Amino acid sequence: MNTVVWIGFSLALFAGILTVTKKQITVSDKLLSAWLFLLAVDYANIGITFISYNPAVIPSSFFLFNPAFYLYSRSLTDKNFNLKPIQLLHLIPYLFFEFANHYYALTFTINDFFIIDSHLWIRLLFAVSFLLSLIIYNSLSIVYVHKHRINLKNEFSNINQNQKLAWLLFIVISYVVYILTATGFGLFGFLYNDFELSNLFNYSAAIALTFALGFYGVRQDEIYKRSLKSNGYKESEERYKNSKLTSDKKETVKNLILNYFTEKTPYLNPDLNMQLLSEELQIPKHQLTEILNTVLGKNFFQFVNEYRVKAVKQKLKDTENDKYSIEAIGYDCGFSSKSSFYSVFKNITGQTPLQFKNSRR
Repeated sequence: MNTVVWIGFSLALFAGILTVTKKQITVSDKLLSAWLFLLAVDYANIGITFISYNPAVIPSSFFLFNPAFYLYSRSLTDKNFNLKPIQLLHLIPYLFFEFANHYYALTFTINDFFIIDSHLWIRLLFAVSFLLSLIIYNSLSIVYVHKHRINLKNEFSNINQNQKLAWLLFIVISYVVYILTATGFGLFGFLYNDFELSNLFNYSAAIALTFALGFYGVRQDEIYKRSLKSNGYKESEERYKNSKLTSDKKETVKNLILNYFTEKTPYLNPDLNMQLLSEELQIPKHQLTEILNTVLGKNFFQFVNEYRVKAVKQKLKDTENDKYSIEAIGYDCGFSSKSSFYSVFKNITGQTPLQFKNSRR
């Protein structure tokens, strides 16, 4: 068991160092590295505790995992997220129970855990706090990532795997499954007063989660660039149903969008996103999104890629472009990957680019 704990310490420390030494460190990277370093300290503390005490104290690592998933998910999906001192309050449950574990000697032994004594309140508080922390933080994490994935097509014209955050959603859900499984092992331990299997599973699973979050976290890039110039207005959060745009205003914004795409061909830029369009037109993003969805009947992703597909079709019809590969034409028209190009083209035209090219003859 002690070996497993020190492996976790080494892994968390190494992943934290890799994250904090990235060339372009983001707010999310700072948050992730801080959590990994705290987790390394926690592993070291557990290792020392195993050496110093025979009964295994209840680990407080869960009070690190839960808020870490929540804050990290927010940092990646909320473009207005910033690190603030007040967020340190999320560490209070962890620090409190880390202290309580040693001061009150909270152990896994069933005879000590449920015995009616002066320390019963702290053990029950631990159990209740753990359940609330698990339910609240992880529910919020899943909600943030899920909403982000739904909203991607209103923000980006090209969507890659890095932006989808499928890995983070998978890890958060896996963590919940792990907790439920660990609960089963815990009940087994209470019934037979044997927690060796439960401890081994808990720390092994924690190591796996540490590795996964560290591995993907190091590779994760910032999704919403926070260094873009300011438009000089504060983004409104109003919904379409509360829209105050008049019919004339909607028509004006619609024409501005259409004229801009016709004259400036911004869709040829593979990095075009809603923020860039908002800055160029000097129109708030929420108004652009509303016009696209309610007046033009398309999300940003659909709108931009229809222009790209039209540009590709024009090039494929021209025999002078036969010297170029189909993929090169797709990239030239604003697509950022071969898979995205073929998928979008077929979805819009019902044909693959090659089938369309052959059909021109």
